[in-house]
Amino acid sequence: MINSLQLTVLASLVSAASFAQTSEDPALVQKAKKIHERAFTVDTHADTPMLLTRNGFDITKENDPKTSKVDFPRMRRGGLDGIFWAVYLGQGPRTDEGHEQAVKKAYSIFDNIAQVLTKSPEQAELATTPDDALRIGKTGKRVVFIGVENGYTIGHDLTNLQKFYDRGARYMTLCHSANNDICDSSTDPKGAEYQGLSPLGEQVVTEMNRLGMMIDVSHVSDSTFYDVVRLSKVPVIASHSGAKAICDHPRNLTDDMLKTLARNGGVIQLNLLSDYVKTIKPSAEREQALADFLKKYGLENRRAMSTLKSEDQQKARADFMEINQKYPVQLANVKDAVDHIDHIVKLIGIDYVGIGADFDGGGALANLMDVSQYENLTVELVKRGYSKKDIEKIWSGNFFRVMRTVDKGKTKVLAQK
Repeated sequence: MINSLQLTVLASLVSAASFAQTSEDPALVQKAKKIHERAFTVDTHADTPMLLTRNGFDITKENDPKTSKVDFPRMRRGGLDGIFWAVYLGQGPRTDEGHEQAVKKAYSIFDNIAQVLTKSPEQAELATTPDDALRIGKTGKRVVFIGVENGYTIGHDLTNLQKFYDRGARYMTLCHSANNDICDSSTDPKGAEYQGLSPLGEQVVTEMNRLGMMIDVSHVSDSTFYDVVRLSKVPVIASHSGAKAICDHPRNLTDDMLKTLARNGGVIQLNLLSDYVKTIKPSAEREQALADFLKKYGLENRRAMSTLKSEDQQKARADFMEINQKYPVQLANVKDAVDHIDHIVKLIGIDYVGIGADFDGGGALANLMDVSQYENLTVELVKRGYSKKDIEKIWSGNFFRVMRTVDKGKTKVLAQK
């Protein structure tokens, strides 16, 4: 077991190594530090709630960076003011029983988040608006927002959207890695089912507009994306996606989608999961080990580990860590990530991009392994000539603009009805 002192030393060594690329220009680093400290920084997607009930994990203490990426101490150290925690469920059986279990699981995750925040009121507080976040931030506490990942969590009952909203959720990702009853996914191996939104999906879009709940188009198919933008009366978000022109992965957005998103007034939040940042082919040995791992546990993908029983999850995580130690993965780095931001800004402007790392759901870069290293991203942005105002927009300004617009939009939707 690594103690907190060892973790601090390890983190310092990693941080020093990652700053090596800019250490020859201390003035630039100092400028970046000041900008980072003064900006209100928000990461719009983390799967940390999956860890809240794991034995040995304590969100109020610094945890092993090999097994978790987010906790309140590391948020403070990395200058991260706020974060969206995902009420995430992998895609399960699309049956009455499957939907019933999904809804129950979603509510239990909301309960876990509420319990953690109740037990640590001096460290963090729930926010549902940008003004909430700014108020909480002034107290020195960390800000926690809630998003829902995968519309499977509502079953076929639209009233669950209202209930999720009342529990604090301010966005919902319509699907995950497979099609559901709402829409087609960008990564379902069986391909498209509806060629976009289903009839239920159209109702979901309308209801989310009514509630003032942001519609998240990360994970959805291209056709679904266009259906959503066509139907929505307010801007939409991609809470954790990238630019397909930079990394050709179905999870990323094409240039035409990015232009459409800008016309819609929405925002793309950059995912820092290495596979979506840069294509780096793993070794044949690692690929075989991962294939054997998925087969052993009957999983479609690694993130589906969350659907396993508690004891099986622990075994699976241990096996996965062993694979990582035996066959280390080569990760993209911060420069690769900012290549996406550069492309997006050149294509559609500075007002439509932010950060949604997908930490605790696979997100990690070679020199941005967890939230404690977020300053490295700001250093790279300064190095490339982004201004203080630009960086403030990237870190929260653009996303908060959309949050406010969607919230105001619910009044217009109700008035039209």
